[in-house]
Amino acid sequence: MIKALNTSYLIDPKSNFKVADSETVPPADTDLIKSQLKKELKKLRKEIGELQHRLFAEDKNSLLLVFQAMDAAGKDSTIRAVLSGVNPAGCHVSSFKKPSTEELDHDYLWRSAIRLPERGRIGVFNRSYYEETLVVRVHPNYLQYQRLADLPDDLSEQSLKSFWDERFESINDHEKHLARNGTVIIKFWLNVSKDEQKKRFLSRLNEPEKHWKFDSGDLKERALWGDYMHAYEQVLNATSKPHAPWYAIPADDKLFMRVEVARTIVATLKAMSPQFPDVDKSELVQFDEMRGLLNSERSS
Repeated sequence: MIKALNTSYLIDPKSNFKVADSETVPPADTDLIKSQLKKELKKLRKEIGELQHRLFAEDKNSLLLVFQAMDAAGKDSTIRAVLSGVNPAGCHVSSFKKPSTEELDHDYLWRSAIRLPERGRIGVFNRSYYEETLVVRVHPNYLQYQRLADLPDDLSEQSLKSFWDERFESINDHEKHLARNGTVIIKFWLNVSKDEQKKRFLSRLNEPEKHWKFDSGDLKERALWGDYMHAYEQVLNATSKPHAPWYAIPADDKLFMRVEVARTIVATLKAMSPQFPDVDKSELVQFDEMRGLLNSERSS
């Protein structure tokens, strides 16, 4: 298994992570020069593309990127900005919204399990099975639609504590199984501040070309900010593991955030060390024969 990267944004499984102590802005000593960050992001995109090419050719392992965040944190734009240099044949993005009737007829991990990346591919989850411990924890009445056999009548936080612990256990077992079978998992929590979210919501309301991004339901969820932060804190502490680490990336500065995400992806791919397959000696002899045939052809 690939070990988690030792960066300042890694959520250490042994520590007691506090959302309130997690930065939403770049470090104070960071000299943010936009042109330099853009240059670095371009370089990192190229590296991701080259490493993904090797991953695809090797066809042994896969990489799963999980993105979770509050609304307007920049998940979509970050995925687009960071992975724009990757061959589409070797990358697939899945977004998870309200479960369908078919999905509710299965356990909550089913709909994401069928979208896991094949060997040699990069899979991206824009939201994920973690919604079942975030949105559903903030809105426990959603559990009533899942037709669970042992759901208690009392859906209070205190009554459901063991229920959420069991979901964390299932997720950890699921991710460990994937890691054992060649899927490297890295998870990004894009940590946007409430003030910055407000600015971005206003931008969506004030700029006509961004109107399509705004949903009135976003404000209802914003009113539950404290509940979401509590849910995120529980999730990140319970499920950041060496084989499936969480990285809490400051998200108030989008360009800085994208560079940090790209750095983490590049470092992880390098640790995976994908290699082009070796060609058997007998095949090399055939290559010589084929090369001779091609060189002997007359020009048309």
